[in-house]
Amino acid sequence: MRFNYGKIFLLGFGFFGISIIWGVYNAFVPVFLAEKFQLDIRWIGFFMTLDNIAALLIQPPVGAWSDRLRTPIGRRMPFILIGAPIGAIAFGFIPVAAILPLFVTCSSTLLLSMAFWRTPAIALMPDITPSQFRSQANGIINMMGGVGAILSFLVGARLYEINPAYPFWMGSVLVIVAGLLVFAFIKEPKEFAPSEQEPSMWKSLVEVFGDQDKSALRILLAIFFWFLGYTAIEAFFNLYAINHLGITEANGTRLLGELSFIFVIFALPAGYIGSRIGRRKTIIAGIIVMSLVLVGIYFLPPATLLKPLFNLPLLGIVPAEGAKAVLVMLGALMMVAGVGWALININSLPMVVDMTDAARLGTFTGFYYLFSTFSAIVGPNSNGWIISLTGNNYNSIMIVAPIFMVVAMVMMWGVKRGEAMK
Repeated sequence: MRFNYGKIFLLGFGFFGISIIWGVYNAFVPVFLAEKFQLDIRWIGFFMTLDNIAALLIQPPVGAWSDRLRTPIGRRMPFILIGAPIGAIAFGFIPVAAILPLFVTCSSTLLLSMAFWRTPAIALMPDITPSQFRSQANGIINMMGGVGAILSFLVGARLYEINPAYPFWMGSVLVIVAGLLVFAFIKEPKEFAPSEQEPSMWKSLVEVFGDQDKSALRILLAIFFWFLGYTAIEAFFNLYAINHLGITEANGTRLLGELSFIFVIFALPAGYIGSRIGRRKTIIAGIIVMSLVLVGIYFLPPATLLKPLFNLPLLGIVPAEGAKAVLVMLGALMMVAGVGWALININSLPMVVDMTDAARLGTFTGFYYLFSTFSAIVGPNSNGWIISLTGNNYNSIMIVAPIFMVVAMVMMWGVKRGEAMK
């Protein structure tokens, strides 16, 4: 099997479509719930966690199911061809649903269908990519996903101003196009060595916990803890910006966008670094970079963090007097954190799937999403309690996140497998 950049870019369109849908969903569904249906903020918060709950319950068993499935078009393609169109249609109806039960039905259908096809779609990457190139391939896919997320915010915001339904319809069309491109141009392997076994998800999970060197369990726990740290930043950054820095939520979003922007830019280099010096070393380096940046942000006073550096169109903070957008010290630090996050995130899935054989790639991809999704559910709740217990000190997230990162690093020290196989 050879590494084909063209096929990986085409496969990246699947993740591109997924990212656009979630970007639009997270940006505008809370607005509909609040303004169209006048839901209480607590119900809105619960509603916005349903995607993670659906993913937690559906993605791991579907990944294992896709490992066992055998059809003329492959073991992953049926999930994509069923889940992508259903999700796209349901997504297109969300903005025109006039009554709450119909809105909930459309949203629930979207959540279930997206959870149904995401793991098989991502498992296609290790299916068609040799082990030594999986970090680079994951970098390409995450770059495509990042571009989709950026488009969902920039283009989606403009379309929403014209008609609130337009960004949703854009997402629907792009997901269908992405699914068709993947089906038309990606040919997945259909044959596996007779010695390869296909145990159930639960048997595989028991093996992970019972494994002698605990490498798989350690990296899965590391994934859980570094996502706890990341969600501490992501979920509460705008409140941190308002309450600790004294800036607007729009400028807070721009600062967080600088981390995401650099993550997209550095996705490909992070994959190459992982393939050159080793995935474990690269991930640990990323954890150290991110932790040091966050500790620095915690100790630096707001006046220093908001010190202007130079003009930065689109992404920079817009001053109150309406001058050109500028990059401030905190923005530069967030960009460095974005480099660290890319080193971590791009190399983690390839490590997980290289701890098993080709017959169970979907199962282990599901395990990756099991631990990361569970963290995404636990993270905002636990970090919210921490902020509350510190007297609503939102700066506390900048010291809590590195603590979770250090725990993740301790887990990574004991990982002995998962490097690229020659």
